[in-house]
Amino acid sequence: MNTVLDVQKLTKKYGDYLATDKVTFNIAEHTSTALIGPNGAGKTTTLSMLAGLVTPTNGSIQFQDHSVKDIRSLIGFLPQYPKFFHWLSALEYTEMAARLNGLETKNAVMEAKKTLEFVGIGNVMKKKIGTFSGGMKQRLGLAQAIVHQPKLLLLDEPVSALDPVGRRQVMELLKELQQKTTILYSTHILNDAEQMTDQLLFLRNGKLVENGSLDEVRNRYANPRIVIEFESIEERKRFESLITWEVTSKDLSISLAVDQPNVSMHQVLTILQSNNCSVRKVEHQTASLEEIFMKVAVI
Repeated sequence: MNTVLDVQKLTKKYGDYLATDKVTFNIAEHTSTALIGPNGAGKTTTLSMLAGLVTPTNGSIQFQDHSVKDIRSLIGFLPQYPKFFHWLSALEYTEMAARLNGLETKNAVMEAKKTLEFVGIGNVMKKKIGTFSGGMKQRLGLAQAIVHQPKLLLLDEPVSALDPVGRRQVMELLKELQQKTTILYSTHILNDAEQMTDQLLFLRNGKLVENGSLDEVRNRYANPRIVIEFESIEERKRFESLITWEVTSKDLSISLAVDQPNVSMHQVLTILQSNNCSVRKVEHQTASLEEIFMKVAVI
């Protein structure tokens, strides 16, 4: 795959405060990358520098054959808290965004209408933005970011203002957009990152502390285990009396790390069946993205 964005040692200081510290990564064409980290990790600062809205203290940003100063018309940006002119209609606002990004008037109107339909607010395109709900404004913000068909789409918490249904719908829109553009988005909703991500970037205290595909990151922090849920606490305790393995117990469940000698699903099932243990479920688990997040980006 072709590299769309190459970021090297990106650093931003505000006085003595180091917002980002030598952040380095690259993004391939037509992929989706999730920027993950707790509040204050440097996600918004990173996206703002990539969008050309904040000047880096040090480091470089290379977009294909262009420097960051030349890419305003090639990128789309949705800030976490987009601002609007409430007296404009959605169509007027999106048309304005299209013209600011180089589209001629006729094409700007056509693309604005088409984009508003695409994001799901075409039926209210002539209504004033001041009458819009938070979710409608979030969709409008996405429309202004993509109306000019950017090669790189930067999104800061793009679904944070949406309810679960709206969030799912917008994530489906982003999956469709990925066929035409490259997406880098920040999020704290880890389920979204699991659904639509080719690459994960974990930030902590301004530093990039982990990166890779979802599978690569999971394999590094897999912590594979067998989890058994019993019908009763008595059944759980009886099973524990039958084994010598170390377990972690909680209420009706136990967790067995599979890196112990002789621990396997076959061995576990054999003991359960031969002793007629009453269980609700037995499953093989690996570390969830939330567990990885807590280990990598928080602790």
